[in-house]
Amino acid sequence: MSHLLILGQGYTGTRLRAALERGGWTVTGTARTARPGILAADDPAVASAVAGATHILSSVPPEADGDPVLARHGAALASSGAWLGYLSSTGVYGDTGGAWVDETAPVGGGRRSARTAADLAWQGIGARVLRLPGIYGPGRSALDRARAGTAQRIDAGAQVFSRIHVDDIVAAVIAAFAAPPGVWNVADDLPAPGHAVTAFACRLTGAALPPLLPLSEAALSPQARAFYTENRRVANGKMKRDLGIRLRYPDYRAGLRACFRKDSA
Repeated sequence: MSHLLILGQGYTGTRLRAALERGGWTVTGTARTARPGILAADDPAVASAVAGATHILSSVPPEADGDPVLARHGAALASSGAWLGYLSSTGVYGDTGGAWVDETAPVGGGRRSARTAADLAWQGIGARVLRLPGIYGPGRSALDRARAGTAQRIDAGAQVFSRIHVDDIVAAVIAAFAAPPGVWNVADDLPAPGHAVTAFACRLTGAALPPLLPLSEAALSPQARAFYTENRRVANGKMKRDLGIRLRYPDYRAGLRACFRKDSA
């Protein structure tokens, strides 16, 4: 029987788990702290789950001193014989000045050096590495910020970024079960500025449109402000060719409309 171990079961992992369990899979998840159906990351039972799983996917972000999953289970993962997957970030490409980047682009030039090291380390043990941009979906999108009155529209010049609906990530992971080790960008077809996404969300919800603020005047955390220093368009052709993916939500408009319909049902 197919058994997936999700190391770091968060928003995306929970959607993946639900999809696979509907298909008859056994799924075990981990998180920092235990909760019903989820093991704590430091539970000794995780080692047994690593040994017993047919498929293992990690979405655990690296820490300053490295990837905690590889530090704890790296040798066991490398020798397990299981299918291995890792959810990485398109942040490994750094700033490209708005140019398109595919999987052949150099990595490690951005602010996420720890993520780049983890990405390469997972490749080194034969994982399927899926590089993700901004993730959104039901309960976690610009719609929620528009409704809550916390949305901002920020004028960052020509800056654009890519994004992906959580259900398209789920489809890509499942498709990668049949793929050999490799790296794929999992992004939609339409990189766009954040203020355009916010404006569309406000139109859908009927929320007031926030003013367009210069980046220098926006109330942002240092981490969020650093995000606006990078500008890139993420190409997804390899994902479509290798994994046979036809995006359910090829742009933010399709994805937000679906979230809105779900929220309104």
